[in-house]
Amino acid sequence: MFKHILVPVDGSDTAQVAVDKATALAKAFDSQVTVIYVIDPYPFTGVGTDFAYGQAEYLNAATAEANESVKLAKQSFANSGVHVDTSVVEAHTAWRGIVEAGKSLQADLIVMGSHGRNALEKLVLGSVAQAVLSHTKLPVLVVRDAK
Repeated sequence: MFKHILVPVDGSDTAQVAVDKATALAKAFDSQVTVIYVIDPYPFTGVGTDFAYGQAEYLNAATAEANESVKLAKQSFANSGVHVDTSVVEAHTAWRGIVEAGKSLQADLIVMGSHGRNALEKLVLGSVAQAVLSHTKLPVLVVRDAK
């Protein structure tokens, strides 16, 4: 039923819950799996040398975090006997990177975590899961941390 599952991760416990659900689905349907981490390469607004230095620091830290997150997800899949491809994607917003990756990879399911923010937090911080649901035509399985 699901030939290619896309699993966006962000290093959180909730993303790990999504990895666990995706692992079970991949085993049940013998699915191809791709794990991605989306980095926004331009999260700052500003000018001058301080901005340039901050940007370089940010990108180094974000890339290190992304690599560690996909490595942990890959190990989790491997421990269950599921082969997975991984990728670090750059996009202006996380939801755009996820939606675009789903299209380009021809995934037929996105499995992702939701942090379960309340209405005010969503208004201020946004909801990646909500934006993905609003902008993709693919089925999306949104999982929540049991905490």
